Amino acid sequence: MAKVYLVAAEPSGDLLAAEIVGALRDVDADIELAGIGGTALAAQGIDSPIDVTELSVVGLLEGLKIYRRVVELADLAAADIIRDAPDVVALVDSWGFTLRVAQRVRQHAPGIRLVKVVGPQVWATRPGRARTLAQTVDHLVCIHAMEAPFYAPFDLPVTVMGNPALSRGHQGDRGAGRACLDLAPDVPMLLVLPGSRRSEIENVAPELVKAAQLVKQTLPQTQIVFHPASNIRGQFMERFPEIEDWATVSPPNVDRYDIMAAGDYALACSGTVTSELAKQGVPFLVGYHTGWVTWALARFFLFKPTHITLLNIAADDTEVVPEFVQTKFRAEAMAATATEMLRDPHARSRQIAAQEKALSRMGEGNLDSASIAAKAILALT
Repeated sequence: MAKVYLVAAEPSGDLLAAEIVGALRDVDADIELAGIGGTALAAQGIDSPIDVTELSVVGLLEGLKIYRRVVELADLAAADIIRDAPDVVALVDSWGFTLRVAQRVRQHAPGIRLVKVVGPQVWATRPGRARTLAQTVDHLVCIHAMEAPFYAPFDLPVTVMGNPALSRGHQGDRGAGRACLDLAPDVPMLLVLPGSRRSEIENVAPELVKAAQLVKQTLPQTQIVFHPASNIRGQFMERFPEIEDWATVSPPNVDRYDIMAAGDYALACSGTVTSELAKQGVPFLVGYHTGWVTWALARFFLFKPTHITLLNIAADDTEVVPEFVQTKFRAEAMAATATEMLRDPHARSRQIAAQEKALSRMGEGNLDSASIAAKAILALT
């Protein structure tokens, strides 16, 4: 009987890990599974022995603040893996944490095979990480075909699974989404996606909320709908206790794709959700802000592309989706763009067409990411 242990420290990795669990069970109903993760893995019946919620941070300084705790949790995770003695460990996303876990397992239990699912962005920052990863794990399951050549000099086997955000889920139902929001078909709707990490609720969400308020003041007939990620919903409501006085917060446990499809335009925190919005045919802008030290290092020393959104990078690093990042991350500017787009259906149509073209250039939307990852993992058992 195959025995697999999954490790996921952040919401996006937790969701992908849960999808991989489903795919593993489809192939081998008797597989034995354990893991570390969040609510998505728990919903699959895999209870995490440690709480990883505090690891959902972004930025150099933010990471340094919890560095000691990251090390402690990596030690605890590795110890639990070694006690469990699986055939394979799948380390999903979260480069810094999962690398530390992998290094500890490799040192103390070298017979356990290690698979990294979602590699570091060597194509955009720090290509030297390819060597580090190749020295630590037995296999990489990555998102983009363009990543594979970075690992060829180090003889690390690579499987390309495509973008999970494009292969998961389904096409949302606009009518169903509006029905669960009690919203008439012809009412303009601005959707706000404020992030999935605790740090994003503190650093990004306030400016998105302010931008949405400005849109509401200019276009009072527009319905503002906030859809916080389930893992930070409580924090979001605590941070903005009066938001339902002028906007709607989507009900818990609704179909996220129906909610997306219901929108006419969206304000989105940078992340996986941007590709999901594009797949649902919703035009949007991206907003993001992080610590200044982190930003300076990323912009001037680490990150090669001009833009941060994958759709824009895929479109030859041009701005298909408007980006309001760091110095440009201002509520007034975002509100002006959103207002203009809500007033102009032809402009929205043009952006949707450009987004669809960028999605096709990404070239990975037809792959079943979870199934491909599951098969690569099982091949090592």
